[in-house]
Amino acid sequence: MTTPAEIQFKDVDLDAVAAATGKVVVCVDTDGKLDAGARKVNTLTRKALARFLKSEAFEKMTVGDVASLGYPAGMAAVAVCVVKLGRRPSSQEARKAGAQLAKAQAGKDLLILGGTIARADEIALGLALRGYKFDAHKTAETKPAGAVTYMVSKPEEVAKAAAPMAAIAEGVFFTRDLTNEPANVLTTDDFAARLAAMQELGLEVEILEEEALAKLGMRTLLCVGQGSDSPSKVVVMSWNGGGKEAPFALVGKGVVFDTGGISIKPAGGMEDMTMDMGGAGVVAGVMRTLALRKAKANVVGLVGLVENMPSGNATRPGDVVKSMKGDTVEIINTDAEGRLVLADVLWYAQERFKPVGMINLATLTGAILVALGHENAGLFSNSDDLSDAFLKAAAAEGEGAWRMPMAPAYDDLLKSRIADMKNVGGRMAGSITAAQFLQRFVKKDVPWAHLDIAGTASVKKETALAPAGATGWGVMALNRLIADRYEK
Repeated sequence: MTTPAEIQFKDVDLDAVAAATGKVVVCVDTDGKLDAGARKVNTLTRKALARFLKSEAFEKMTVGDVASLGYPAGMAAVAVCVVKLGRRPSSQEARKAGAQLAKAQAGKDLLILGGTIARADEIALGLALRGYKFDAHKTAETKPAGAVTYMVSKPEEVAKAAAPMAAIAEGVFFTRDLTNEPANVLTTDDFAARLAAMQELGLEVEILEEEALAKLGMRTLLCVGQGSDSPSKVVVMSWNGGGKEAPFALVGKGVVFDTGGISIKPAGGMEDMTMDMGGAGVVAGVMRTLALRKAKANVVGLVGLVENMPSGNATRPGDVVKSMKGDTVEIINTDAEGRLVLADVLWYAQERFKPVGMINLATLTGAILVALGHENAGLFSNSDDLSDAFLKAAAAEGEGAWRMPMAPAYDDLLKSRIADMKNVGGRMAGSITAAQFLQRFVKKDVPWAHLDIAGTASVKKETALAPAGATGWGVMALNRLIADRYEK
């Protein structure tokens, strides 16, 4: 697994600045006022820092931006990195500053003169998240990342505050690794094994194989994977950090590769379908975070792991399959497979765990990309309370989400002539009819939300806190939702 950079918090020692190698970081307020660390650097560089602060370049910098002054006279460092940041930045400003430092680090050791600037833990989180690299399959020797030392006035207090942030970073990295892995590596067997290994963290992990799934009646899930040589599975991860109350449930779609099945996708871009297990990846990352930070809540994470392949044994358009709930589904399009996986897992989660609430995540529809692009995940819910709580958590973490409509009128699009429902409703309102389909497998008294993360799980360009590729979107928001709403 890719591991976040380890950041050492130490007491401020300005006498060590001159001899520090690598890059030295100073934080300067928007008005150009220098703190003790910046004044020390300014003296060592014969006021080069002060001259830069009077420049048009500094004036054009926005809060959180970083500029580098190369090979400063009077210092052993190869550069001084200037961060434009107020003494009491917002969480998002602090994370932006950390992320910009990660980009500026370029493999060098980093000495951050933080002094008394607030939110050092958030700066560290931004630095860790943006420092992610997925190079597990590159044969060239990779250069080690430089060490990071953060000088602050109260290092023990900052380190304590940063510990939960480190757990979040590791959870996000776990999600990114899973989502970035090619399908010949991350098979259903390998995925399940990686989740089982989290028992070392205190999670209870149970793997349900095909025989057990058949006995439970999970036919819609099994029909998705029946064309593949990779066995379908459901993995149940339980974190029991609360009292005796019922758990909150997270359910993830884990299609390790999606060809579309018999309704095969076009060749162009099909390589991106390695990320179609992104929902399961987020659930796994959240569960890892909860275990690492010893969350005082009961949470169960369930993921349906399948591979959707065409073969002589694959499900055909026109087939009728009975779900675990007992409803029958006419398969119109085998490329609308994620909802078939989730239907059975959602029902199983409710039957077994009687959760206080439930959120499922899936890279479910291309239609959500048309509606929201890559900026927001689509949120569908039967509960204003749960929906509002998640949107609040997502906004606090800087993870975009937008609530989409649901209504009984959309159910008409799912009517089947020969079964209880179809698995698709046509081109119109495609992401909404997918949500309406899932809602049929949610009991009326269970607060539920569906997150369509097709546009946010993996992107072609870098984001504020991630390089191009898997983002880990949702780990931070769900962790905060659980902390705010379900922890004691």
